[in-house]
Amino acid sequence: MLSKALSGLTVLDFGQLIAGPVAAMWLADMGATVIKVEPPGGELARRLGPPWHNDESLTALTSNRNKLGLCIDLKQPEARSVIERLMPNVDVVVENFRPGVAERLGIGHERLRAFRPDLITCSVSAFGQNGAWRDRPGVDGVIQAASGLMSAISSPDGSPGKVPLPFADMMGALFATMAILGALRQRDATGRGEHLDVSLYSATLMVQHLNLAGYLNSGELPVPTGSAAPYAAVNEALPTSDGWLMVAAYQEARWQRLCRIVDRSDLASDPRFATNRERVRNRRELRAVLDPIFRRRRTDEWLSLLVEADILAARVDDYEDLTRSDQYRASGIEIEVDAPKAGSFRMPGFALGGPASPASPPPLVGQHSREILARFDFSASEIERLEANSVIFTGNKQ
Repeated sequence: MLSKALSGLTVLDFGQLIAGPVAAMWLADMGATVIKVEPPGGELARRLGPPWHNDESLTALTSNRNKLGLCIDLKQPEARSVIERLMPNVDVVVENFRPGVAERLGIGHERLRAFRPDLITCSVSAFGQNGAWRDRPGVDGVIQAASGLMSAISSPDGSPGKVPLPFADMMGALFATMAILGALRQRDATGRGEHLDVSLYSATLMVQHLNLAGYLNSGELPVPTGSAAPYAAVNEALPTSDGWLMVAAYQEARWQRLCRIVDRSDLASDPRFATNRERVRNRRELRAVLDPIFRRRRTDEWLSLLVEADILAARVDDYEDLTRSDQYRASGIEIEVDAPKAGSFRMPGFALGGPASPASPPPLVGQHSREILARFDFSASEIERLEANSVIFTGNKQ
């Protein structure tokens, strides 16, 4: 289990929406003390939906578990001194403002490292801190378009495709977490901190490394293939009488077994389909043969035959099918969290290294403002004054 791996580390999370907050949440899942710093009224994700749960944004609820909540108005001059007093005990800062905004707010890496020389700051942005597009704002769909991903998953008719979830944001969060863990290990060895530049653009390029490498070395654009892997056949979803079945039978032994199962042993010796290269080249003709055959039986019938023959296959499940399956239950990934206003809600937890651990609910805006400052040796009178002057806010006064 990794739930205590980062115990003893403190993270300030200035992130909003998805990429920054999710990266910080994963650090919290691994045991770091993560302080979510929000402006008065809360960060943008709290107003983003659907989906909603009891009038609370599930985007915010599911991106901020296991965190403490500090609400502070960074535009107030005294707010900077509050942050600076926290810094000697902070190991990592996560922010996903547009380049230059953190510096204007007084929380840029160079300023904060004056108070913690070995500080690690991870700046997550759409296009990175450098380059002609550094100042461009960018949301997930914009990144999917600019990174070539929409083109790579376009439909056969040429219309661009889009991964129907915040793919670029989640990849940015994943690589930000990876970069932070690497920087922490490096700091252990050298004693030096670092400013990490993580862009959603680069993250989405990195995850396309196989397709992009193919283009860089051949000059050939990806051909739209739907569910099919462009490098292997059979390796795609086939229609059945009651649904779809993903079949991966491109290794020669499995391909030959598939031919026997569908009672078409002649296909194994057909020159058009004799090797993986030829099957990829003649994919359309191969599908013209296989599709009518697979439509003759139900998905579960085919699945049973294929699994018994050690042919890789799976039903194309929707979320209802997924969450009712024995494997989903066995994965231990689902957790239930009970939040103060939203009530109980379910979500995928942090299930690396074993079943997901129970999680504390995401904080209300400013829920722990007083507690956090007290931890950092602010006196009761100082906290009262900061609240009276609208520098900090508590959950009771939002």
